[in-house]
Amino acid sequence: MILTALLLLAIGYLLGSTPSGYLAGRWLKGIDLRDCGSGSTGATNVLRNVGKGPALVVFLIDVGKGALAVLLAKTFGLSDWLQVMAGLAALAGHIWPVWLGFKGGKAVATGFGMFLGLAWPVGLACFGVFMAVFSLSRIVSLASVIAALSLPLLMVLSTGSPPYILVAVVAMVLVLWRHRSNLQRLIDGSEPKVGQKP
Repeated sequence: MILTALLLLAIGYLLGSTPSGYLAGRWLKGIDLRDCGSGSTGATNVLRNVGKGPALVVFLIDVGKGALAVLLAKTFGLSDWLQVMAGLAALAGHIWPVWLGFKGGKAVATGFGMFLGLAWPVGLACFGVFMAVFSLSRIVSLASVIAALSLPLLMVLSTGSPPYILVAVVAMVLVLWRHRSNLQRLIDGSEPKVGQKP
């Protein structure tokens, strides 16, 4: 069981490391997204620099990475704690991908996938918060931050599982940390809206 757990954690990290956004930029535009816009390899930077269709595909792949890591752990009967660790491994892979010199995305889509795998009602509710804020503001980073802040409360109300609540807090902190430059721009009033150049 220990070897199975370690293998699934490694698989989770490698899933998260799949550089979907980077590959979209390279294959479709011949650019390195780490040198464009926000420098992130996530779907938002793909949207701004490559296009809507590729951004949607990257978003779905990134969601799938987080969900698959958790679902594999569930399939092998691992405990709630190990399911959480598999999800966190995927998040770590997305943020610090081994293939890209440990410079990746901001983990919002992959985190969403992880929570869909752990507790899909919480994942969907968090996505609802994201969409509500985004529809009002047209600012992806603001919607991401508010959705992340709502996550621990949603998990407490839905499951009461200590491992799931803990990972909700960890994910919230990760998202806030990865969005620290966005938060500064939000405070300055210089954060771009979708369709507006940064």
